[in-house]
Order: sequence, then C-alpha cells, then structure tokens
Amino acid sequence: MALPIAPVKDGVIVTVKLTPRARGAGIDGIAEEPAPEGRRTVLKVRVSEPPEGGKANAALIALLAKAWRLPKSGFTIVSGDTHRLKRVHIAGSPQSLMSHIAGRIGVP
Repeated sequence: MALPIAPVKDGVIVTVKLTPRARGAGIDGIAEEPAPEGRRTVLKVRVSEPPEGGKANAALIALLAKAWRLPKSGFTIVSGDTHRLKRVHIAGSPQSLMSHIAGRIGVP
C-alpha cells in the first residue's frame, strides 16, 4: 500500500481523513478509499473535539505533532480546512520527514 505522504520542496504533505467528535483521539493507520481519480491513500485520524471554530483542526495538529515528536509550529493545513479530507503540510527536510513519519506510522 502506498504512503499518504508526498515530498514537496520545503517538507511533506500528508493526506488525512479526520473523524471529529470521536470517543477518543488516535491515529488508526493507513487506508485506501475511493476517489474521483481512482483510489487515494489516507492516514485515518480521530479526535474528540467538534469541528466548530477550528477545534478539530487544532486537535489534529496537536495529535500528529505529539505522536511524531515534531514541533506544532511546522504543521499547516493547506486544504480541507472545513472538510474531513485534509492535506497537512509539515515543514522541514523532505527526506528526513518521509523516513521519520513512515517509521512512526509503522511502515519500514
């Protein structure tokens, strides 16, 4: 299965499928789902915060930063601010981030 991470010149983009108002917060792993262009790989994440006022987005960034041991200041939601499907940019060295994040989500 492909990774939901793509390198860009100043970091990486992670494709996330966010479930707000969940019973508990966590990273559920990688999944493939249908998309208009075929299939897309996403990282499934759940947070307990509601999607109002950016609370779920802030919780998503805090959860990923803590799980991956990266600074929250390096995370930016670049698309999907008001949708469940989001693209999150993480600033840094693309090669370092790719291997670091892949190791944290259990991919060799």
